[in-house]
Amino acid sequence: MKAKRIAAMLLTVCMTLSLAACGGKGSGSDDAGSSDGASGSEGITVQIGPNPETLDPALNSAMDGANMLVTLFEPLLIIDENNEVQPGQAESYEVSDDGLVWTFTMRDGLKWSDGSDLTAKDFEYTFKRLCDTELAAPYGETVVGMIDGYQDAIGNPDEDGNTTTEPDIEKLNVVASEDGKTLTITLGYPCSYFDKLAAFATMSPVQQATVEENGDAWSVAPETYVCNGPYMIKEWTPSERIVCEKNPNYKGGWDSSRIVTDSLTFLLLEDASACYAAYTSGEAQMIKTLPTEEIPSFTSAEDGGDYYVDPTLGTYYLSMQTQKEPFNDINVRKALNLAIDREYIANVIMQGTYSPAYNFVGAGVVDANPENMFYDVSVDANGGKPYISEDYEANLEEAKKALADAGYPDGEGFPTITYSTNDQGYHVAVAEYLQSCYKDIGITMNIDKVEWASFTPQRRAGDYEMARNGWIMDYNDASNMIELLYSTNGNNDGKYNNKEFDAAIDASRCADIEEHYAALHEAEKIMMEDYAVIPVACYNDYWLQSQSLKGTWHSPYGYWFFQYGYIEE
Repeated sequence: MKAKRIAAMLLTVCMTLSLAACGGKGSGSDDAGSSDGASGSEGITVQIGPNPETLDPALNSAMDGANMLVTLFEPLLIIDENNEVQPGQAESYEVSDDGLVWTFTMRDGLKWSDGSDLTAKDFEYTFKRLCDTELAAPYGETVVGMIDGYQDAIGNPDEDGNTTTEPDIEKLNVVASEDGKTLTITLGYPCSYFDKLAAFATMSPVQQATVEENGDAWSVAPETYVCNGPYMIKEWTPSERIVCEKNPNYKGGWDSSRIVTDSLTFLLLEDASACYAAYTSGEAQMIKTLPTEEIPSFTSAEDGGDYYVDPTLGTYYLSMQTQKEPFNDINVRKALNLAIDREYIANVIMQGTYSPAYNFVGAGVVDANPENMFYDVSVDANGGKPYISEDYEANLEEAKKALADAGYPDGEGFPTITYSTNDQGYHVAVAEYLQSCYKDIGITMNIDKVEWASFTPQRRAGDYEMARNGWIMDYNDASNMIELLYSTNGNNDGKYNNKEFDAAIDASRCADIEEHYAALHEAEKIMMEDYAVIPVACYNDYWLQSQSLKGTWHSPYGYWFFQYGYIEE
């Protein structure tokens, strides 16, 4: 017998506890429930990042691209302005009593932006495409790794990642009905948050005919960019703008009567001064990239201004090439971890826009009992202390000792290392501070500034020694952060490989929620005591938004939703 989970759910549900345990709408959500006074002719212009690395849902792993994808596409389910899961392209779904079989029923009359029919078969193609080893989707294992047949689909790789059988994506147990009305997904093990995954941008459908006809080029030009969300791309000028227009064929979970603005333009700017000029001139009604030297002069929204700061579930951290010298030495990683003052970085360099990070998983992430936070449970289990001490002076002495234990007393004989970062926000200022900290313990660090469009692919390819990194969670389960370091995860940029850690992650993939979280705590303990990465700060998003821009909201997952946005007359 199956348990009915969603029927026809109204988007105007009462405000309840959110997925992120911080209920209600995010900052900047000004009257998101109404569009009275809206202008359907005046367009909206915003800036959320420079040129996106990719706008292929399967290949994107950056927040700027993701913020565009949530407007251009719609998965089976969506997350509404109260951070609740709601029907998207699927009007309902059912889950079997054992939690293994998820059956999604599609809405009638779904269309692609080119007017052709969209059915469950498009989702079957999309999910199987995520397994394609030649595509190498960064999120592939994260989003479909729990589906039955996944290992067969990717060729049953051995411990070294080499395939032992011929990869066959058709082995993935995702089946669309012949009429395209239902999609049945059978999991290999229960996944309590699979509904959140079904609402994730990576799981957005792509049109098979378009992808196969155009190859990788399908997602770089308006003429071939077929999508299914509230907006579609009309014009695309690299390094300048992407202009979107309302999708006349849209049907889905968002209320079409509230999608009232004809055009939505994303400015593709990286330079903070250029972004600020676009905002102060009135060209843009919202910008994410701010000149940090101007931040002290801004007036907060709470005080009637246009400057917003909103928490997000994520951690700003540093990756190291853990399989290469000198970073393959735990004492070197320990020294690099403990030589920095996180309080100073967060509150002085970052001007209080971030919070210090002493564990990998920060505040706001729930535990087995949703009334408890994962961070608090970790601290309690660690004797009432975070994994990294808040006592910087004591940490510094430990860093010097660890460096000596690694064979480099006072840094003698330690090779010069290079730290890679993109030139945006506080990243360069943080890099310069790290440079001074490491100099104090005898380490010379050079800084490599990389253009954003090249930075993430360079880091993912392992073409760096140390690099700025960060992760904003896609759903409220600590696995979304901790699994980043699983040996085969496509986002494991530091190539961390620890069999005990992997075993703990494997143990977390179970039906019992208590066992799930206990294993995740063990995994975090292992990677933190192994100094696998360098947590620096917990994310907040901060931005400027004109008081004339209404109907938008920001989520704790780092997304801005513009589909209900309008300019107040």
